[in-house]
Amino acid sequence: MEIINNKKQFRFELPLPGGEIAELDYRWLKGSMVLMHTIVPVSARGKGIGGVLVKYVLDYAREQNLKIIIYCPFVTKYLKDHPEYNDLIDEAHKH
Repeated sequence: MEIINNKKQFRFELPLPGGEIAELDYRWLKGSMVLMHTIVPVSARGKGIGGVLVKYVLDYAREQNLKIIIYCPFVTKYLKDHPEYNDLIDEAHKH
């Protein structure tokens, strides 16, 4: 599975069989990546696709030395199960 950073549309895309796309939308705020929303098509839910996508984006943020701000409930849930990424959270915007 190849994940693409579609910088023009501010989202990471994971193409799925049948032409559907799982995506994680983001924005920028003062140099931090704001994780807005994770969308996985109904036909692909329950297969770990969302987790693969979030892990990729968090690894990308770490590699790029970016801090993250989280609005997406799915990312919040992912971080509860994967606290090794908590250091990426922008302290000024921690809930």
